[in-house]
Formats: sequence, structure tokens, C-alpha cells
Amino acid sequence: MSGAVETLRVELADRGYDILVGPGLIAAAGAHILPLMRRKQAVVVTDETVAATHLEPLVAGLGAAGIAHHPIVLPPGEGTKDLAHFGRLVDDVLACTIERGTMLVALGGGVVGDICGFAAATLLRGIDFVQVPTTLLAQVDSSVGGKTAINTAAGKNLLGAFYQPRLVLADSGALATLPRRELLAGYAETVKYGLIADAGFFNWLEAESGRVCGLEPAALNRAVITSCRMKAEIVAADERETGDARALLNFGHTFGHALEAETGFGDALLHGEAVALGMVLAFDFAVRLGICSGQDATRVRRHVAAMDLPTELGAIGLASKADALLAHMGKDKKVRDGKITLILPRRIGDAYVMRDAGAEDLRAFLAEAA
Repeated sequence: MSGAVETLRVELADRGYDILVGPGLIAAAGAHILPLMRRKQAVVVTDETVAATHLEPLVAGLGAAGIAHHPIVLPPGEGTKDLAHFGRLVDDVLACTIERGTMLVALGGGVVGDICGFAAATLLRGIDFVQVPTTLLAQVDSSVGGKTAINTAAGKNLLGAFYQPRLVLADSGALATLPRRELLAGYAETVKYGLIADAGFFNWLEAESGRVCGLEPAALNRAVITSCRMKAEIVAADERETGDARALLNFGHTFGHALEAETGFGDALLHGEAVALGMVLAFDFAVRLGICSGQDATRVRRHVAAMDLPTELGAIGLASKADALLAHMGKDKKVRDGKITLILPRRIGDAYVMRDAGAEDLRAFLAEAA
């Protein structure tokens, strides 16, 4: 992987931070993190899969910068994002004799970033952390914006905090180690940006998806940088999702989180796969309501299917689960006064927030979806 490192800025006044995108950033992490540190001590949180490939070059870079480091290695997978693992994580971090000047470093995908970020938000009432995302999904979405959370028995991401990192280091070279399925799941979040606000970007992805997912450097960097730029602008305008701007980033997620909950938050359905199907369902539901054209919905379904991502409830064993899915959707964080909030498309590149989706309409739609 060759190419220059590009820098984007998330503008949040005195809490703003840089997103660096490019090759070699994991090995150079120590040099980038050192200027931000109040104490030359870092606790690196990662998982077993990522540690096997990326932990050694990261800690070597920390050592070269004179930073004392303590690795904590978690089990991989969405199941790690629960209260039990969170409790063990914070105990392990505290056992490193941390102070408020200690830096947490999240090295991994969205699960590691979420649980490590939530630990940073709560340990000693808040310590600094850096995101070093190693999956495409984390690089284009979850590592940017300060949403940190863990799952509970009631649903996904219901215990968390808005807590911004000090820096994001998105090493494009790390993506070469991803299994194909994980890469495609991350690609779904990239598609999301085109569908909610940039039809031209979606057009480009339709033409260049093979190069992006083939990790061709120029195409990959454009996809990651475009996604990060869009998210950075949205977060700067609506950090805590008090308006509609940031809510648009949840496109496909209300359906998707329900699908994840019903399949057990495991390997049966990855987060990005759930979002991909959730976006297809959002387009189909919008067509049902007369909001969006069937032509656009068909085009989105075709592209998602072409990327080997799910487009049918039946394909994941949920064709007859309308009531269960609706119950999960009723526990979503965005529910207001008992009404389900959905992000729905008017067309490709134009989405809006519907705050009063009818439960009976949704039940009928899900019951008919195969």
C-alpha cells in the first residue's frame, strides 16, 4: 500500500481533532500520539485477532517514542461489547496504575473502538483516548464522531456516552489483512454516505466498488476520505444528535440493529451486513409509503446484492419475524414518546428523519418482506 497520508479535521472548538488517513500509521502511531500526551503512558486495548498482526508494530512505535505501554487483549467479536467484558476491561486498565494523563489507544474494529472509548469516558471520570481503526467499517464510520457504547440484553448500544477521541489514525495498509466478509461489511457503511447525502458519490461507488474492495490505493483512499469528510462535517454541525443532521448517519441502522438483536449480536450477521439489509429495507419501506421511487430502490438493492451483502430477510432466517423485529425497533435509542424514528430516503442522495413511523405499517411491511 503506497501513497501519502491525508489529514482531515473534526471542528469541535477546543475538542477538535485530526483524522489521518493513509499507509504506515500504525507503525508511526507513537510519533503522532506523543504530542497529545500529558503523561508518557498508554494502555493499548485490542482483540486477539488484531493483536496477532498489528499489536507488535504499534507498541514498537510507542516504545520508540519513549511511551510506556501496557497491552490488554480482548476476545474478538460483538459478544465482547457487553457489561461483563466492560467490567473486566476497566479493572484491567486500572491495574496498570493509570492517572488522568494516561492515554487509552483503541487498536481494532468497531467493537474495540466502542468499548475502549466508553472506558475512556468513564475511567477517572474521563481520560484521553486515540482511535486506531483496523477495519473499513471503523475507518469510515465508528472511529469518527465520539459515539461510544456497549450492548445490553435490551438492545444494541444502549449504554454509552458521547466522548470524542484526541486523534484518529486510519492506516489503509491494515485493510489488507481483513477477511473479505469484514471488508464488504465495512463497504456497506461507505455506501451509506452516498445514499443519505451524495448521489454523485454513490454513482462513483457503483462504478468503482471493485477497485475500492480490491484495495486499489487511489480508489480506497478516495472512499475512506470522502466518507470521513462527510462524517466530520456532520459531527461538527450536530455533535450530540440533537437535530436531524447527525441522525441521518443512522440510515439503515434502526432496521439493522433489530436484525442484529434478533440474530444474537454474533457472527451470524455482522453489523455492516445488518446495515446493508437495513438500507434496502428503508428504501423498500419508503416505496411502500409513496415517498421514494421503486427505480431507486431497485438500483440500491442491485448494488448491495452485487457486493455479496444481504438484501432479503429470508436469506438470514428472519422472514417470519415481524413481531420480534418490531419489538426490537421499539427499544431503539431514537424512539420518542413511543414512536419509532426512521431515516428514510426520498431518493438516492436525499434522506430525511421520519419521527412517527406507524407500528402497524411497519409490522405489515416486515411481515410481507421475504
